[in-house]
Amino acid sequence: MEEDIEHDSEERRPLPMVLLGGLYLFFFMLTMSTFGDPFPFLGTIHQGRVAETLVFIDSMICLYLFLGLMKRQQLTWYLLIGYNTFEAVNTLVNLRYITDAELEKVLGQRVDSQGLVANNISVIVAIILLTVFIYRHRVYFTNRSKYLF
Repeated sequence: MEEDIEHDSEERRPLPMVLLGGLYLFFFMLTMSTFGDPFPFLGTIHQGRVAETLVFIDSMICLYLFLGLMKRQQLTWYLLIGYNTFEAVNTLVNLRYITDAELEKVLGQRVDSQGLVANNISVIVAIILLTVFIYRHRVYFTNRSKYLF
């Protein structure tokens, strides 16, 4: 009976935090699934060990963001805003400086340049909307601890 009282008095995780946590866990798994593939970063398509290192770093950042969301860490709110801003800028830089010919060479198949632009613009819009959502829900980031563990 005492356990029920303690369980009911615990603060439940708000739905926006659960959804964001699930999204960044998905981003972590999606990034890890690209290990070994070419990785576009700041206008250059990286391959080999460099691409694997970039994928590993990006995956660890997504994992940290997921854990920070689950802990409702206030520092994670700032990191989410920064990470999303960097991802939007990286997408714009890649769109501007990586040519269709470079992509075709790496992929080994023809690339639809209009579709590529449309997809990248839609990704940027999605990142901006996600960032606005995170910004508006900053009240849920209540854990002021600097450390996750």
